[in-house]
Amino acid sequence: MAVGLSGFAFGVTSAGSGLTVLQTCALSLLVFTGASQFALVGALAGGGSPFTAAAGAFFLGVRNAFYGLRLSQLLALPRAVRPFAAHWVIDETTAVSLAQPGRRSARLGFTVTGLSLYTLWNLTTLGGAVGAEAIGDTDTWGLDAAGPAVFLALLAPMLRTTQERAVAAVAVLLGLGTLPVLPAGVPVLMAALAVPVVLYGAGLRARSGTRAAQGRPTAARSHEGTPPTAAQEDDR
Repeated sequence: MAVGLSGFAFGVTSAGSGLTVLQTCALSLLVFTGASQFALVGALAGGGSPFTAAAGAFFLGVRNAFYGLRLSQLLALPRAVRPFAAHWVIDETTAVSLAQPGRRSARLGFTVTGLSLYTLWNLTTLGGAVGAEAIGDTDTWGLDAAGPAVFLALLAPMLRTTQERAVAAVAVLLGLGTLPVLPAGVPVLMAALAVPVVLYGAGLRARSGTRAAQGRPTAARSHEGTPPTAAQEDDR
């Protein structure tokens, strides 16, 4: 259901950004990674250049390459099948495959998840694009906000730790702060800097905590062998 809603929202958003139904469907057929597709059409809708839009989409899609490194070992598919299977390496297929107890069930989970989501995503993309084209200006209906709204609804429950929430907050600040001064599509790239910023801050806190922990025993040992004061003698 979530993937279907996202696919429909993408179709609406893409058609509202000026792409044709054919172009919208081609993106879902050939790219098949929701975050990258939303980033691409969002940048185009904002007046960004195709190169900037493609850069943002590529950056968000890089994570799938790391999924592929793990899945290649788990699934151990025949070499002739790997180029086709790589097209289905997304968040959901990776999660389902890694949750299985063995290689046979992992292959089954990957295939069923990939086939069902690929089919559903493309069908709902087509429905959203045709529907948006039929009603005309999506801004009049407020449907231009459908994509970001669905994406936020899917993302929000995943932010469980303090560090994840910090990354999201810094990304929002960077994205909104640079939106008025940078070309369309570039603020998305700037928001990605939230990850190293938060990790750097966490590293500084961890190092300071380690130094403080190391300093306490040292301070305690420094008093060993020191003659007791008069007050300590009275306490005894």
